[in-house]
Amino acid sequence: MEKLPKIGLPIIVFLVIGIIIISKSVVTIDSGHAGVLYTLSGGVDAESEPLGEGINFVAPWNSVIDYEVRQQEIPERMSVLSSNGLDIQLDASVLYQPDIKNLAKLHKEKGVNYVSRVLQPAIRSAARSVVGRYTPEQLYSSKRDAIQEEIFSETQKIVGPQYIQLNSILIRDVTLPPTIKQAIERKLKQEQESLEYEFRLVTAQKEAEKQRIEAQGKADANRILSASLTDKILQDKGIEATIKLSESSNSKVIVIGSGDSGMPIILGNQ
Repeated sequence: MEKLPKIGLPIIVFLVIGIIIISKSVVTIDSGHAGVLYTLSGGVDAESEPLGEGINFVAPWNSVIDYEVRQQEIPERMSVLSSNGLDIQLDASVLYQPDIKNLAKLHKEKGVNYVSRVLQPAIRSAARSVVGRYTPEQLYSSKRDAIQEEIFSETQKIVGPQYIQLNSILIRDVTLPPTIKQAIERKLKQEQESLEYEFRLVTAQKEAEKQRIEAQGKADANRILSASLTDKILQDKGIEATIKLSESSNSKVIVIGSGDSGMPIILGNQ
């Protein structure tokens, strides 16, 4: 009976150690995440494949660094200067994710703080460079899409070789100094009013031209008609009209040859 506790104690200790080893050897990676293996003997192998989702078995003396590999978003509010030296505030959203194929290299060279070490400085540098080429008016109105694309392109050149996948940069808002914004809005309003006036003027000119052409056409038609009407034709037309009236059932008196140019006079409906 005294031997049982002595035999059971090592077994219990062995079981506890085994449980600890197993728990340290099993690493679960959540959905949308990946792991970088750090070995006690050699650290991070830059050429190693990342550990995928689910259960992964590793040696208990090694560790796994967890990375989210889904698309993520960081808001950026930047103060930059326009081409004429005015202070401009840009509000942007940056959509990014780590390059999962090179996750080990990213961790080895940049670390888990790669966003603040690489991505944010690259965005700010690109924004200052791009915005410095444009005037406040261009930033406020016509060039916003072009500026957005240029900032993305220049940022991509910086972060792409550093194992960061840049998906998009969206300019949410451009804030100008109040006096500059008001001046631009007045100018845009005046330009719009000028365009509307020009449109009305062109429309009126087209309508006047249309009426002139119609009037000219009528004048030409009347001139041609007048030139073609002779006294003989008018007499023939008058005779035809007199014959049709004489055949009418309405009461009338026709005096033959008593009108001008020998045309009959018609008396009736009295």
